Amino acid sequence: MAFDRMLVVAERLGDDKVNLQPLGPSTNSVAGLVVHCCGVCEMWLGHIGVGRPSTRERDAEFTTTATVAELREMADATCRQVDADLQAIDAGADSVHESGRVFLPVDAESDASLVLHVIEELFQHLGHSELAADALLP
Repeated sequence: MAFDRMLVVAERLGDDKVNLQPLGPSTNSVAGLVVHCCGVCEMWLGHIGVGRPSTRERDAEFTTTATVAELREMADATCRQVDADLQAIDAGADSVHESGRVFLPVDAESDASLVLHVIEELFQHLGHSELAADALLP
């Protein structure tokens, strides 16, 4: 999964570099990207897909700092929740937040489109993480 690969990138950087923004404040740290991806899963699968309330602060995700171990804990918890949310969606959970689906690129009514959107976001940010690490490491 994308989270496993993002954590490999985070481990490669280590605690001393995982929170660094490679080209200054207009770029994202690997830690911020991992935290953001946790928020992506919660928002799209938990809130829009399953109907859980959301208190997400998207902008704060990118400035959050964490150790590699903390990122692993967050990602592991997110993956467990993703599994539960996917089971609920597959079982026909009725979302009370259907309005968010209008932002999906295709077939907004489809649960598959919702899941595909999350996968797309995770792998896009995996690429961003790899680029950030390349810029930070010799």
